[in-house]
Amino acid sequence: MKNIRNRGFTLVEVLIVVVIMAVLAAVVIPQFSSTTDDARKSTAEFNLSTMRSMIQTYRGQHAGELPVINGSQTLSDVMTGKTKVDGTVDATNGVYGPYLLEFPENSYSASSAVKVITNNPPVVGDVTAGNAGGWLYNVTTGGLWLDRNPGYDW
Repeated sequence: MKNIRNRGFTLVEVLIVVVIMAVLAAVVIPQFSSTTDDARKSTAEFNLSTMRSMIQTYRGQHAGELPVINGSQTLSDVMTGKTKVDGTVDATNGVYGPYLLEFPENSYSASSAVKVITNNPPVVGDVTAGNAGGWLYNVTTGGLWLDRNPGYDW
């Protein structure tokens, strides 16, 4: 008779490997979660800083006036399009801008919607329900914030 030797892992060896992998996963996964939150915060801070800076650039080029927001043009239109001296968006005759190539999203809600507010800084009632909004913009002061509770004033 031939002497056949069984090759492979025993059940105990497989269970030990599974337990080790479970322990490693329990340690590593929460660290990735924290990294995701840090990335969202960094992205939000960068986008907010960039947009605030571009609003001030607009203001400097338009004799101290803030972007004109009305029924026919949004903050996104103004910041990503060319504008005339009076602040109206005009792709062919605009002499200023564009200030942004693309209007950024709020990294927490993935929304780029802008809600016009009158409070400076925003209050709880200004924030879109469920933190689903993009940005809060005060047309009087040029203030810009995340549409999120708690409101961050970076």
